Amino acid sequence: MRYVGVDLHKKTISLCVVAVVRGERTVVQRRGLRCEDTAAIRDFFAQLGAFRAAVEATAHYEWLLLLIEDLADRVVLVHPKKLRVIAESTRKSDKIDAEVLAMFLCLDMLPESYRPSPRIRQYRVLVRHRCRLQRRITSVKTLVRHKLADYNQDIADLFTERGQRHLAAVALNDADRFEVTALREQLRLFEGQLAAAEDELARFARSAPLAEQEARALLQTIPGMGPVTIDVILSELGDWRRFRNQKAVAAFAGLAPGMRQSGDKRHDLHITKEGSRLLRWIMVQAAWRLVNRSPRWQRLFERTKRKTGSPKKAIVAVARHALMVVYAVLRSGRSYRLLEPQGEPLPPAHRGATSARARQKGAAPVRLAVASAPGPDGSRARAEATAKAEGASGRAIPTDPASRRSAVAK
Repeated sequence: MRYVGVDLHKKTISLCVVAVVRGERTVVQRRGLRCEDTAAIRDFFAQLGAFRAAVEATAHYEWLLLLIEDLADRVVLVHPKKLRVIAESTRKSDKIDAEVLAMFLCLDMLPESYRPSPRIRQYRVLVRHRCRLQRRITSVKTLVRHKLADYNQDIADLFTERGQRHLAAVALNDADRFEVTALREQLRLFEGQLAAAEDELARFARSAPLAEQEARALLQTIPGMGPVTIDVILSELGDWRRFRNQKAVAAFAGLAPGMRQSGDKRHDLHITKEGSRLLRWIMVQAAWRLVNRSPRWQRLFERTKRKTGSPKKAIVAVARHALMVVYAVLRSGRSYRLLEPQGEPLPPAHRGATSARARQKGAAPVRLAVASAPGPDGSRARAEATAKAEGASGRAIPTDPASRRSAVAK
């Protein structure tokens, strides 16, 4: 068995082949090739016989994996940041990086990275393209407003029909009128492309497999989750079953707080901001909608804001909590239902504090529960277990007021 470390760049590829000879790991071959010479790359791997290859998850690795994966016994996609021996090395070159990959592959000690399926890769392309178009539209509108503000003529409904008539009537100088005309043409172009992207995403959703359709239907039951938010969540998470728990999902979105501890001293850090930036952004937007729509989420926000002294930190905590609920809904396969008995506070994000406070008061905590989908007769069966994001234990609250008061009193 040969073990091949691949240091991949945009134009070149550096290869190091390691074999185990009399119990010792030995470099038996090195090679440098140009990425454009795909025939030579495939020939190199074909002459190795049985081999395993390790490739870092760089921006453009997919073409290489598709080129060699039918020849390899196994291809490992390596998480570049977790392989700290390369990332933090003071002696770093393409040859050394390829050799380190090959040696660690031989020891089966490489941290693997997630490789999205072909459908998820297409899904991400469409969703990220739509988000870029929306940002460009916002940017162009901002430039137009900035130009009118120089004349003290900016109005709230500038991009309605009345606003466009107002824009045409403003006495701009020749240079400013030329720029505004060009910006309006860009705006029409981007809006047309955005509409086309929306149509393509709708067509893409109609061809979704059953599991994706069910996940989309489940997320639609969460307040404030529209089609744009759902598209970002499903495309960025990919196969959500790969996450072992809610903390792993929060870490993937970069919403997990960092921590440094030494002995009895512990220092809590800011969120890591690693992983999917787009998922982190959309969850913060969804958190603001939840806070504005639901008194229970608003109480969580206000309590966290009083504790941290910062509305930004509070909304990030709500976003992390909401993502954990999203994961609980997807994993349980049950639709979301927000129970709001009067006088019951929304449980905080840390279930330990909730349980301790509930034990002190002698009452079971009320949690965000998950209810099953409506039956054929229109009824909705109450879930026996609460969402995992809210804790491992908890009770479902009856629907009728009398039973609810009795359950809460108990």
